[in-house]
Amino acid sequence: MATGARQAMHTGIANGRGRSGANGPNGEGRSGLDVAVEEAGRRVALAEVTQRRTRVFVAVENRLLQDALSRMLAKRSDIEVVGMTSGVPFEAETLLAEAAEVLLMTSRGNLSEDVATIRKVRVRAPEVQILLLGVMGGEAEFLQYVRAGIKGYLQREASAEDVLGAVKAVHSGHAVCPGTLCALLFRYFEREATAFPSAAVHQRLGLTRREQQLIPLIAQGLTNKEIANHFCLSEQTVKNHLYRMKQKVGADDRLGIVQVCQTQGFLL
Repeated sequence: MATGARQAMHTGIANGRGRSGANGPNGEGRSGLDVAVEEAGRRVALAEVTQRRTRVFVAVENRLLQDALSRMLAKRSDIEVVGMTSGVPFEAETLLAEAAEVLLMTSRGNLSEDVATIRKVRVRAPEVQILLLGVMGGEAEFLQYVRAGIKGYLQREASAEDVLGAVKAVHSGHAVCPGTLCALLFRYFEREATAFPSAAVHQRLGLTRREQQLIPLIAQGLTNKEIANHFCLSEQTVKNHLYRMKQKVGADDRLGIVQVCQTQGFLL
């Protein structure tokens, strides 16, 4: 073998040993293939962590609270804050642009505006789960939020741990609310179950399930506000139901609705 070839071969072996030894845990004993496999594993693990991160959009009118929530969320390796806004009105399309998975929003103190925003998000970005931080009002307000489409509700004074847990929970498809409100939901559905709709009423008078549920309360002489509280509706919703009921049965007033139902032989 030529002297130059032998020198090149010895140089290559020495360099190979140097490289494998330098990459070992103690500077020796690992090949370049071992290092490559380990590096690939680290990259896959990092990609998996990144892929599992929950993408959260923060919509909070108060700037100080917005900053506090964003900083708290950003500290978590499994959560990514993809956007923030304090604008009014809130643009639901922004959620789609940012590929958000969870909307963390606070109540603006106006039930109608809150409900309108929630419904708009549910229509335009139905895959986004909504977690609302609000100031607890009446039972009717909470149930209107639920009907509008929120998946979680916490009071504003909730701890950081509660907020973080709620974000992950709604992202996983779970519903979140304080225990007292959970009990309220059970009571609400229990009341709903006590007034099953009648197919005959619907067929002969065209009254919907909700409209049928109103008939006994109208017969008892309850006011619109009392009926609204009973079913956790807004008073305007009750007025709308009564208007449609009068049109359907051909009655002039509330008493007329009851009389028509009685003449039709329906038990009130």
